[in-house]
Amino acid sequence: MGGLRPWARYLLLVVAHLLAMGLGAVVLQALEGPPALQLQTQLQAELATFQADYGACLPPGALEELLGVALRAQAHGVSSLGNSSEASNWNLPSALLFTASILTTTGYGHMAPLSAGGKAFCVVYASLGLPASLVLVATLRHCLLPVLSCPGTWVAARWQLAPAQAALLQAAGLGLLVACIFVLLPALVLWGLQGDCSLLEAIYFCFGSLSTIGLGDLLPSQGHGLHPVIYHLGQLALLGYLLLGLLAMLLAVETFSELPQVRAMVKFFGPSGSMTPEDQGGILGQDELSLSTLPPDAPAAGQAPAC
Repeated sequence: MGGLRPWARYLLLVVAHLLAMGLGAVVLQALEGPPALQLQTQLQAELATFQADYGACLPPGALEELLGVALRAQAHGVSSLGNSSEASNWNLPSALLFTASILTTTGYGHMAPLSAGGKAFCVVYASLGLPASLVLVATLRHCLLPVLSCPGTWVAARWQLAPAQAALLQAAGLGLLVACIFVLLPALVLWGLQGDCSLLEAIYFCFGSLSTIGLGDLLPSQGHGLHPVIYHLGQLALLGYLLLGLLAMLLAVETFSELPQVRAMVKFFGPSGSMTPEDQGGILGQDELSLSTLPPDAPAAGQAPAC
């Protein structure tokens, strides 16, 4: 495959991506089609039963109109079904969580601005806040990545591992650490606090938050049965979780992207030609890693030992 032209490599990559999307769509259609149809049938049966029992007391179309108003309000995070902990959708903890979902691009969809001023402010706020968040994350990544690389460098030096093996060990360790601290542990806490949430749903919510997918089916605003103080403290904890978890996820992704196997794959699909400064920097980084794995008293290659 090394003799393929660049346009053929790009076409191969696009086709593989489209095939992966199609495969995911087929699997989801097979898994989610029957439950969705069953839920739709159950909802229609409930509506038919309600109309049969109380239809004589309601004007024609009144129930559909009421449900339409409730669904439109629910789309903006306004609901009359919540308890006292959800009396105000735009209190300070909820507003902070909404801004964090904007700056982390999570976008749960559980709240949305109603006024024209709020929508205009969100556009300006996101336009200025997203670049500032990227700068902050890049700065923290630059400071933390060398610190997180120290254990891997120490293990590589002690076990005399090759640079590729040391990089793979470091990436696997960091990925396991992020998965345990920012996915499994918060999922266990969420599972213990909310009785209506299974462990799988809690893991699904944590992963969706850290990956900035934010599908919106499991929302952080569902505080049924919780004391208002505990509920608002949970919102503030989720705010810190989003900021720290996103940074940890980006550190893990950056570490995996620097693996020699990943760089070789990117180079295969990249344009053939002269070496770019980024590739040169990657080679220098590997040389530095290989030198750092040498014992302190080991002489460098080509250097005569001291007499």
